Amino acid sequence: MEVLAISTDSRFSHKIWQEIELSKMVKGGVPFPMLADRGGRVGRMYGVYDPKSGVNIRGRFLIDPDGVIQAMEVLAPPVGRNVNELIRQIKAFQYHRKTGEVCPAGWEPGKKTLKPGPDLVGKVWKVWKPE
Repeated sequence: MEVLAISTDSRFSHKIWQEIELSKMVKGGVPFPMLADRGGRVGRMYGVYDPKSGVNIRGRFLIDPDGVIQAMEVLAPPVGRNVNELIRQIKAFQYHRKTGEVCPAGWEPGKKTLKPGPDLVGKVWKVWKPE
């Protein structure tokens, strides 16, 4: 797994953000690269660049090793993201990729998964209930 943070801010802004803010919230700062998307080229590719303001709207994308987007979330600035949910989703996608089993809503490692197939059709309710 590789995590990258990308924004239209300059690398100098990222350095200051890391040293002045993030290092006080996370010991040693965030442990992944923060990349500058000056001009919003990457943001345009993912549909999150706002040309009026010249910035990328906050979004996160889970991209599998084959380059396929498996999940995405775009939020307006007033609402923060849930890092624990992001980590849960990463674990679920990794588990599914490894086993082929389906991880239902709210799945956590060690909890019940579903084995897709014709025997499951119309019977999900018998083997899984939301918490």
